[in-house]
Amino acid sequence: MRSAPIVVCFPFIGDELGGSHISAIKLIEGLDPRLVTPIVALHVVDGPVAAYLADRGVPFVRAPDAAFLLRDPDAASGGIRLRVLGHAFRMAAPICRLLRKHGVDLVHTNDGRIHAVWALPTRLAGARQVWHHRGDPDAFGINLLAPLAASHIVTVSRFSRPRKPIVGVGQKLSVVYSPFDRPTATGRTRARAMLVETLGCAAETRFLAYFGLLIDRKRPIGFVEAVAALIRRYPDLPVMGLLFGVPGMETPQLDQMVMQRAEELNIGKHIRLMGFRHPIEPWMQAVDVLLVTAVREPFGRTLIEAMFLGTPVVATDDGGNREAIENGVTGFLVPPDRPECFVEPVYSMLTDAELRSRITAAASDRAFATYGVETHVGELTAIYQRLVRPRGYLRDKMEQEPFMS
Repeated sequence: MRSAPIVVCFPFIGDELGGSHISAIKLIEGLDPRLVTPIVALHVVDGPVAAYLADRGVPFVRAPDAAFLLRDPDAASGGIRLRVLGHAFRMAAPICRLLRKHGVDLVHTNDGRIHAVWALPTRLAGARQVWHHRGDPDAFGINLLAPLAASHIVTVSRFSRPRKPIVGVGQKLSVVYSPFDRPTATGRTRARAMLVETLGCAAETRFLAYFGLLIDRKRPIGFVEAVAALIRRYPDLPVMGLLFGVPGMETPQLDQMVMQRAEELNIGKHIRLMGFRHPIEPWMQAVDVLLVTAVREPFGRTLIEAMFLGTPVVATDDGGNREAIENGVTGFLVPPDRPECFVEPVYSMLTDAELRSRITAAASDRAFATYGVETHVGELTAIYQRLVRPRGYLRDKMEQEPFMS
């Protein structure tokens, strides 16, 4: 029986901060130090992830420089792109030395660009790998590389499980929903007053919101089109659409495209780019309805956060959204890529107080019962304990097979 804590390394690139990073960091913060010693490794130590970690008092170590992992802003797709595959092999030695220096038992990868690069050095260091997939079920990595390289695969929803794995994954696959702290509620009246003051708009304005990175898959332009459709059908309703988030690295100009589309639809004065706000809870509590326009969303954080806070959700009936929202009970689901379909559910949430109260109460109950940090941490800790090799294995492995220095 192992008595020492399991040493788990969490590597991140660090050049952008999204929901996957926040989920992973909540896990790290929630781990029982008697059972697990986490080590966070960043390739980019002056980026947004480093700032977020510093703000929360989470220490990190510097990972070897890996400029080839950075997002290519000229890329046509938001998929994983490694400029030169050979760089991944070049990184094996320095990453392996880092793992051995810290006595790492297990590497928990959370980023599409990190999984494959850390797989080889993890194996060379005698450690195990948990491949935490938060993306497309048809992605190359989760179907070809993960079944062969990973010791265990974790997906954030049933939707995001590998669709056609090259070999059967069987017992090495688990679905573990992302963790959520119980949010500190500001109070809707107070939060709304803050938002009205910030925007300088009329108090009776109704606020529709988009929260998340501005990337094509999340359809921020579709959000603008949904707001426009609502205004066309109900022109007397005072509405403003707010986008909370910044462009992803693969499409840095998407905020400009959003505003251009708003102007084309003659609703420029009804759309505001709010940028990244932290903490997010007061802003999410201030808005009237959250619109989740994303397609193939594995499991969106903002949807669950809104459920916790009592903000009603209208989301696309796609990806992992249908695992979180029970249509007509905890929110509403509409066909993907059809912005006009948001109109009637959103209008109902804005005008039918009884319906809104029933939906938000059911959603809050569901969120508190299902998505606690304690449940997430317990499930991941159990996986670590099943995977870790006996105490002393790594030390013996290092003594028997010294790696290059």
